[in-house]
Amino acid sequence: MSWILAVETSTEWCSVALGRAANDGDAPCVFRHDHTGPRSSSRVLPAVAEVLAEAGVRLADCAAIAFGAGPGSFTGLRTACGVAQGLAFGAELPVIPVNTLMACAEAARTLASAASPLPAGMPVLVTLDARMDEVYSGTFAWDDAAGEWRVTGPIGVGPAEAVVRPEGTYWIAGNAMAVFGERLAVAAGAARQVPDAMPDARALVSIAQRALARGETIDAADAMPIYLRDKVAQTIVEREAVAAAKAAALAAGSAS
Repeated sequence: MSWILAVETSTEWCSVALGRAANDGDAPCVFRHDHTGPRSSSRVLPAVAEVLAEAGVRLADCAAIAFGAGPGSFTGLRTACGVAQGLAFGAELPVIPVNTLMACAEAARTLASAASPLPAGMPVLVTLDARMDEVYSGTFAWDDAAGEWRVTGPIGVGPAEAVVRPEGTYWIAGNAMAVFGERLAVAAGAARQVPDAMPDARALVSIAQRALARGETIDAADAMPIYLRDKVAQTIVEREAVAAAKAAALAAGSAS
């Protein structure tokens, strides 16, 4: 029996999961999900060792290694890509890059499935905190016939106020709602909000299972992160300006 190892460090969470290579109904993933902030690099390899040991399998028992390719934290994306490449080279395994916004949509679909399933064809607008006072966003819709997500709206990064609203009825997922509040106006128009949905390694395993079945793997040497911007950090002046703007917004909210 083969497995998929998934590594996701695009956010402040270090997420590692080990699941069956073929979808086996309710077969659970062995999972680690730790809030590490910017220190995922020190946690990810121990987490990999832990899930392999818990499942009682070797890295060589895996069919592929999936990683969160982005968009996301510049350092986090390099960490996940580098770890996936290093492990894949050593074990002579292929890799599967997974779009982190799609992984967030997958997480939203999973979270919602028990109480109120995602309606067929319903767009999911994913909005994740991109730091630098910006939001990563993209819209996806689950295609029942294909058994996969379709990209149905622009994928980009920009101010919360500039996030593109999908046409018609839609859901919204991701942590940008909590970070930006009323500035993320598209949240108010959503039929359902799933703020707890985040890209995690279990969602990567689900997407990678389907990709593996279609033969969509790449050589480790070809693995690359997905970056949506060239500038990866703010200057001190820019950070101070953002902090001042947030403080002013809080003060205005308190006064009203």
